[in-house]
Amino acid sequence: MNKILVFAFAAFMVGCDSPVAETESHSVTIMTFNVENLFDNEDDAGKTDETYFALSDKQSEKHKATCNEIEVERWRDQCLDWDWNDEIIEHKMSVLAEAILQVNDGIGADIIALQEIENISILERLRTEYLADAGYLPAILLEGHDIRGIDVAFLSKLELANEPTLHRPDFSGFEERRVLDTRGVLQADFVLPDGSTLTGFSVHFPAPHLPIEMRDVAYDHLNELRSGLPTGRLAFAAGDFNTTAKEDREQNMLDKHVRPAWTVAHELGCGDCKGTQYYGWDDTWSFLDMILWSGGTDSGAQATWNIRNNSVYVANGAPGQVRDDGTPARFQLPEGTGISDHWPLVMSIESNKNKAL
Repeated sequence: MNKILVFAFAAFMVGCDSPVAETESHSVTIMTFNVENLFDNEDDAGKTDETYFALSDKQSEKHKATCNEIEVERWRDQCLDWDWNDEIIEHKMSVLAEAILQVNDGIGADIIALQEIENISILERLRTEYLADAGYLPAILLEGHDIRGIDVAFLSKLELANEPTLHRPDFSGFEERRVLDTRGVLQADFVLPDGSTLTGFSVHFPAPHLPIEMRDVAYDHLNELRSGLPTGRLAFAAGDFNTTAKEDREQNMLDKHVRPAWTVAHELGCGDCKGTQYYGWDDTWSFLDMILWSGGTDSGAQATWNIRNNSVYVANGAPGQVRDDGTPARFQLPEGTGISDHWPLVMSIESNKNKAL
């Protein structure tokens, strides 16, 4: 069953080589943003969301026992000690709104692919309390099977051409505990300003600590979905692909799975952007977050859209997005500092008809 809603808000436009705001009717801006755990503080049955409770609800022996089973010390301490109270949730949503709407002079990207949204309820709160004025249509979120409860979603100012679909990759053969730590691919078909159809895939691939073969499966699944679209269909895939720079360098992941079927947006030029995510333990930057573009190949309207020159950038100019050392500022408690450990990536597409204007 579809779970649908809208975001809206207003902010400013800054970032790494930020381009001029989009004003032409035949241009569309696309953003991808892993928002790092946008959770409410209610218990979602069947999900391991115990970290995201108010501290007053974490005092039972049952809760403490559950947290103490977590192997990673930092995550265990968060489960035990974080006070995910109403005020913190409100602050989290307000800073996410600033980060999202730093694009297009405060009105936001036309389409946003989102990752790590717990449920439709918290998305609805973000829409009604913080993002009410940017013109987004009801957003698309279909509940997935991830054990943590984090879902992929879309926000769009473009109408849907038909019902969205959540596609689940076939991870058979892998351990169940690992399969439960994965997300599906959310497909939504949007109506472009000239009436043609643009298919978007919002993705969140298996994490780097999981076997590389699981990411192989996820890439193959995405490419099968792309191949199954009508001939000439414009398409993009956006999200957290969880392919580190080291993995790509050693395993040729993008050569194997992405090129030449897709154009990797940030490779067209992103100023001095180093990446969207930073690992301090080995001092490396990666574009874990990517936007992949696949233009139409038939005649007519479907072949008239391309990536706009110099339009790709990392949106990291909102207050609180950058640490003193220049790396992404994850959301931290108890201080309530930071926003997300990922920076959004933005690109624009335009109709070739605009070039004659």
